[in-house]
Amino acid sequence: MLTKQELEEFSAEANLLYLDHISIDCVVFGFHEGQMKVLMLKSKNEAGWQLPGGFVKKEEPIDVAATRILATRTGIDEIFLKQFHVFGDADRNRQHNEMYNKVVAPEKNFFSHRFISIGYYALVDFIDVNPTPDAFSELCTWRDLDDLPPFLLDHEQIFKTALDTLRLQLNYQPIGYNLMPKEFTMPELQKLYETILGTKLDRRNFQRRMLGFGILNKLEATRKGGAHKAPYLYSFDLDNYQAALKEGLKSGW
Repeated sequence: MLTKQELEEFSAEANLLYLDHISIDCVVFGFHEGQMKVLMLKSKNEAGWQLPGGFVKKEEPIDVAATRILATRTGIDEIFLKQFHVFGDADRNRQHNEMYNKVVAPEKNFFSHRFISIGYYALVDFIDVNPTPDAFSELCTWRDLDDLPPFLLDHEQIFKTALDTLRLQLNYQPIGYNLMPKEFTMPELQKLYETILGTKLDRRNFQRRMLGFGILNKLEATRKGGAHKAPYLYSFDLDNYQAALKEGLKSGW
């Protein structure tokens, strides 16, 4: 929670810069060491966490606003972003409205009104991200998908809706391309799919399907350092991948 002076200064600037009643919340997914990650912010003086978010400048396109907001949280200017839902329950931010109205008079408080939030999900290469907190947060960091902390407001609903959308779009969006490193093994790619879907997949069937799509290039190099036979490395054939996604990868997982 901001101090009275911080809230007054933020509200004065926000009332000049941003549209009223509209916010953006982003679910940022990454993948690292066999774990699906979600970028989250620990709120100042509150026992809870939030998703990265922000507000829309006057005369600013919504997608541009989302890209700008995430650039400040991740350090990445070009991010794969998809708008997936609008969250507009009448009391979705009432907790913060009441809290901040006790600090600053409603007529001066940017947060005194109801906000409708536009949800985006983002897919990033984990190693490219430089997590950076905002004015309302003491920490911005990655959390494992299966070990998420308590959410504030309706951010748990936003996260769950984003994950459901990701699962539905797995065969129609370049999700693997945007989450995996440039070179990867088949077991690593299978682990990504298993983590997103929340289920184990048969190794042979998965490999047969992925190779059958014609979207992977098998490289001469192998992954060194393991106790077992070194698996081959693969990369995505982006042209074939994009062409296949137009029709949808014909597979049930």
